[in-house]
Amino acid sequence: METDYKVKLEIFEGPLDLLLYLIKQDEIDIHEISLERITRQYLEYLQAFKELNIDIAGEFIVMAANLIYLKSRSLLPVDQQPPDEDAAEDDPRWDLIRQLIEYKKFKEAAGQLHTLALEQERTFARAGTRLEAAFLPPLPLGEVGIFQLINALQTVIKRIEAREDLREIFGEHFTVSEKIESILQRVSSGRALKFSELFAEMASRVEIVVTFLALLELIRLKQVRATQANPFDEIEIVSASN
Repeated sequence: METDYKVKLEIFEGPLDLLLYLIKQDEIDIHEISLERITRQYLEYLQAFKELNIDIAGEFIVMAANLIYLKSRSLLPVDQQPPDEDAAEDDPRWDLIRQLIEYKKFKEAAGQLHTLALEQERTFARAGTRLEAAFLPPLPLGEVGIFQLINALQTVIKRIEAREDLREIFGEHFTVSEKIESILQRVSSGRALKFSELFAEMASRVEIVVTFLALLELIRLKQVRATQANPFDEIEIVSASN
């Protein structure tokens, strides 16, 4: 495996995006978050970033430290918790919950503005006539972010580990460039490649990780797209030329 290969993605999502993703994945209300659970899940993602050699902003580390602090406070009896001048409530979760609610509002507003902009781009008026919506091209499937991709990778690894045949062969060697060629060849037919199909024949953790790095590089280079028809559907990989 090319251990010196570093992934550099233009990731505009930050730590609050990751927390909102984890909350949505658990299908719970923001007000009902468990500091123990969300801290553990958040740290698992940071570990995944580290294993994949992905550059992350310092704000991710700051949030991790804050979550660990809040979790430690929540474990103490109220009368033994350290004083916090900025906290108006006894529950250490509230400041984080407020941040998440406000960020979610801005994120949803930005999403609505983006949707309106896309619809405007697809509208062509001519001589005062109105173009019927039926003739507008369909909106593309939802693009998949880094958090969804890593979650899918973790699912693949857990599934293969459960088969008890995940192996690490001494001397095996896979390169990102080789896997890039392999992925491009598999999507060249125009057929969508399911994420699970990409790793179906692999039984080596090294090969799985290198293949995932190759996929990230192809997404960065805009040669392939990772999409989902609906939230939490299986991710599909398609050629960007389709």
